Amino acid sequence: MVEDVVKDFGYLTLGTRLKRLGERLQAQTQVLLEQASLDVPASHFPVLGALDRLGALSVGELTEALGVSQPGVTRMLDKLEMEGLVQSVQSEDDRRVRTIALSKSGRQVVTRAKRTAWPLIEAAVADACTGDARPILAVLAAFEASLAAVPLNARAERLRSREASHESD
Repeated sequence: MVEDVVKDFGYLTLGTRLKRLGERLQAQTQVLLEQASLDVPASHFPVLGALDRLGALSVGELTEALGVSQPGVTRMLDKLEMEGLVQSVQSEDDRRVRTIALSKSGRQVVTRAKRTAWPLIEAAVADACTGDARPILAVLAAFEASLAAVPLNARAERLRSREASHESD
């Protein structure tokens, strides 16, 4: 068996490891969605869920609510609109702004997902987190807040400065 270098490198490759974990979770979630006869990619459900919870949003607001890039959200919205799950309305005040809302079909999909798949997916992920997802979720929230407050480049500079001051002592 080949060594798992991503795991062994620890903090150096944490981003890659988290991305790998995310991809594994999405693939396994997709299986559960298909078993529930929900023919929507797992990656689309955060958008559908946000629109269900928050109502109609501009692309910028949706990007902020999801914490992902605007081009990624726009591509996903284009796919969801082609599938008839969302509808967009161009703002009369500013033609650059469009408001996105769930379509009737989108509301039906979300209602069915909330009833059948989402509770099972949430319970299965919590079980994979040793039965209680709260500790890992709290750690991830703290990590995200920490990086938002002080990005890696600022941390690296601080560490370099500390190292330089220790060398001059």
